[in-house]
Amino acid sequence: MNRAFRELNTVITVMARDITLLFKSLSTLIMSFAMPIVMMGMIGGSLAQNMTRGLNFQFGPFMLVGMLVNMMFMMTSMNMTSFVDDHQTDFMQEMLVSPVSRYSLVVGKIFGSMFGAILSLTGTLIVGLVMGITLHVGQLLLILALSPLMCLSGGALAMILIGLIKNKTAANMAVSLVTMPQMFLSGAIIPINNNSGVLFVISRCLPMTYCLDLTRAILYAGTSEYDNIVMFNPLINFAAIVGLTIVCLVIGTFFFARSEKNR
Repeated sequence: MNRAFRELNTVITVMARDITLLFKSLSTLIMSFAMPIVMMGMIGGSLAQNMTRGLNFQFGPFMLVGMLVNMMFMMTSMNMTSFVDDHQTDFMQEMLVSPVSRYSLVVGKIFGSMFGAILSLTGTLIVGLVMGITLHVGQLLLILALSPLMCLSGGALAMILIGLIKNKTAANMAVSLVTMPQMFLSGAIIPINNNSGVLFVISRCLPMTYCLDLTRAILYAGTSEYDNIVMFNPLINFAAIVGLTIVCLVIGTFFFARSEKNR
């Protein structure tokens, strides 16, 4: 029991530290609100005006849900690169000498990064409101309820890169290289139901594909648009998310712990 409380305290402490640092970083706060304007307002708005004719569902809500999930996934992954700063300042070495699990440190970091991602939802909803796209309060609460699972999945994927790269600039570039294409390949703003070949294989290997599909499965349940939007059974989506998250978390934590040990 004492061990469990110690691990939980580690997660909360690391998370609280990252939230505190977030509020002290004005540039990070601005980016959390500015990113949705670029991602949804410009890219999504252009697609909505030029490439949505002939769809058998409303593109606006489809895109808004996709961008909400995408922003949580992307911002969590990008905020995880602060792990590199902890490495360079030797702060991580100080935490690693404590008798706690490496997974507790990583999970605490992911949940701390998740807070900034949740802030980005506000910017996305404001842009959606300007574009005339809204969701019901109940739908927003469902998305928030799923947000820890999505952010944990995104942070676990980013952890693999951070475990291998110890240069902040290179880490930011690598994380962007992995997260940005997922916006298109996972179906955030472009339907991928008819993907084939290499694009089919890649899209099915991306955690965000299943995060998006699970969210839409829950939000569109019981509607006439469900079969045109949702690709997999919700249980399959959930199992895929959990499986991919565990795999990425184990691999990422292994690389991270090994790089700190070899210093």
